[in-house]
Amino acid sequence: MDKKDRSILALLQTDAKLSISDIAERVNLSTTACWKRIQCLNEGGYLRQQVWLLNSKMLGLGVTVFMSIKTSHHDLQWLRKFALGVRDLPEVLEFYRMSGDTDYLLKIVAPDIAGFDRVYKKLIQIAELFDVSSSFAMEEIKYTTALPLDYTHTA
Repeated sequence: MDKKDRSILALLQTDAKLSISDIAERVNLSTTACWKRIQCLNEGGYLRQQVWLLNSKMLGLGVTVFMSIKTSHHDLQWLRKFALGVRDLPEVLEFYRMSGDTDYLLKIVAPDIAGFDRVYKKLIQIAELFDVSSSFAMEEIKYTTALPLDYTHTA
């Protein structure tokens, strides 16, 4: 990966609407050379998927909740059951197995507190949980899906 590849990645993760010719012009490449680089980045696994990010507030999803879960079950059977159940909940945007005091961390969006409560009730039906703690985001100060590219190896 060289500086041009990093520049292409920076543009791609900032604006998926950019045409290949726009990207090529911005990184000082021909359209064909730029397209080939994007194909190589895609085939190399650097590009996961191309999506549009939706405005949660405009869609009536004004509540963001971070839920910390502790469980007394630490076996693969329990994890598989819980993971499959959580994956079926569209309100859960992110789901992590953690180190430290929290076993699992979920990022959930809902229209309101009652909507979150419905998600909570679904979660506790999936698998036995030991402790659940939810924190409601009061204000979104920073939100990005753009990854830092300073850590990639430059040729």
